[in-house]
Amino acid sequence: QVQLVESGGGLVQAGGSLRLSCAASGRTIRDYAMGWFRQGPGKEREFVAAISWSGADTIYLDPLKGRFTISRNNAENTMYLQMNSLKPEDTAVYYCAADSKFSAVRAGPDYWGQGTQVTVSS
Repeated sequence: QVQLVESGGGLVQAGGSLRLSCAASGRTIRDYAMGWFRQGPGKEREFVAAISWSGADTIYLDPLKGRFTISRNNAENTMYLQMNSLKPEDTAVYYCAADSKFSAVRAGPDYWGQGTQVTVSS
């Protein structure tokens, strides 16, 4: 099994940027498609973005296109989420996730990290 640990969260002002990292251990991330989810206060967890094992294919929650960029470095066993032009409504706990199938990442991945808090102040 793969273990996932997020980092890079924190407090940022609206309009700022953050880059989240998801470090994997236990297995190489080349075996997995990966993704990011988030859960804001009082909200259900929602899909943010996903990336295929090679990085060739990516999908995003439509409203986040152009502001968020998902990427991965298989040699470093790490996935990233670059978040720009952050808004207060982006405040959430951000989770990374992995699944052996790209099609399954958005629907219900098998593996989850513990989450990292992102807070955007107005």
